Amino acid sequence: MTSILKVDTIQKADGSAFNFGFGTAGATIQTQYTQFTGTAGPIAMSANTDTALSDLTVSITPSSTSSKILLQTHVFWESSIDDYFYLWMFYRDSTVLKAPVASTRRSGISAGSVAFYTIDVSSTASTAVYQYFDAPSSTSAITYKVGVNSQVASNLYINRTLNDSAAADYERGISYISATEIAG
Repeated sequence: MTSILKVDTIQKADGSAFNFGFGTAGATIQTQYTQFTGTAGPIAMSANTDTALSDLTVSITPSSTSSKILLQTHVFWESSIDDYFYLWMFYRDSTVLKAPVASTRRSGISAGSVAFYTIDVSSTASTAVYQYFDAPSSTSAITYKVGVNSQVASNLYINRTLNDSAAADYERGISYISATEIAG
């Protein structure tokens, strides 16, 4: 048996209206996420080409065209080249979300953190942790993806190190992407 409670107003003890947060600007409406626990790679990166990562995608259907979507990610990764060649971004369906391009500069949302020293380049992973506020103005399903750009051709590995040896100094990790709808 299902019970339904319908009321017009709920009041606080002082007589003011009680608001549960729904419809209030800034209130969280829903969160969707994908947590990737497997490993991926090598992912072939072409020089200076924005690339969506298929293992780090999440779908969300906004309830209002005025909603904002807070995108968050943590990527555990390593590459066949130095980390500073990489810029990270998001995709909304096929649209790249990143800083505007200025002249011949590459653009992204963030660079990854460098976690290795020179002689440890193939056995210590790095992370990319960043956020972005999107205003999609839609109530249709949207697929967001983590995106990355490498200045030079390279291979990218997710949740593992370049050399994935079975030893304590070749780490593995977990990556995720989340999309939180916020009332506008």
